[in-house]
Amino acid sequence: MARRALALAAVALLATAPLAAAATPEGPHARHRHKLWRKAFASAEHYAARRLGRVSVALVDDFGVVHGYHRARGYRSASVVKAMLLVSYLNRRGVRGHRLSSSSRRLLRPMITRSDNNAATRVRSIVGNRGLRRLARRVGMKHFATARAWGNTRIAAADQARFFSRIDELVPRRHRRYARRLLRSIVGPQRWGIPQSLPKGARAYFKGGWRPVAGGWIVHQVALVERGKRRVALAVLTDHDRSEGYGHETIRGVAKRALRPLALP
Repeated sequence: MARRALALAAVALLATAPLAAAATPEGPHARHRHKLWRKAFASAEHYAARRLGRVSVALVDDFGVVHGYHRARGYRSASVVKAMLLVSYLNRRGVRGHRLSSSSRRLLRPMITRSDNNAATRVRSIVGNRGLRRLARRVGMKHFATARAWGNTRIAAADQARFFSRIDELVPRRHRRYARRLLRSIVGPQRWGIPQSLPKGARAYFKGGWRPVAGGWIVHQVALVERGKRRVALAVLTDHDRSEGYGHETIRGVAKRALRPLALP
């Protein structure tokens, strides 16, 4: 029993401790900023731990260091997976090196900007689960699994934060500006959470997902946030929320705390 308790404690520690994905920043200014990121994430983690339901958070800071709170916990994706569907579609052999057709634009724009489910179903029928798995392997996702229904795709916060941190390089150069424009053009009623918590001068390229399920609501949001030349990625996944609005509030509160260092020079 003692060994089992120790093993469980070790797993819990790994699930919440920051992962260094880059070298430790050098120089007094960089070390100071790195300390600010750690402090900000600790504040966001403390807030998330007090929220009802399940909450997972992952942040890739502007040094490339990954911070996580229950970052490997699995969730059903809801509409967050539409960002992966977009990137998978743009990487298709007949698309990546060619001008986008009007029919492609009629599918992709509503799928991202309005979160249109019918468009997502059509795109998934084109790229298939095989296309999603291929993209997950490129990103190095460790906790990803496809499902019969695209909204039940299994995702984790760390994988999604890494995906958004690299989304520019994952999209073919020819279509990079188009993909960024879509992720910047989410309709007003869906611009809750992270976009409401941005430091002055920052902009977000993001996708949210939400739906009612037994036991409450799934409410997720993942974003690439840029301010000047600085780039960070934030993923906040929640379920068993008592309402959709409660999930929005959780994501907004986490983002407000986690992104504070981005406001500094």
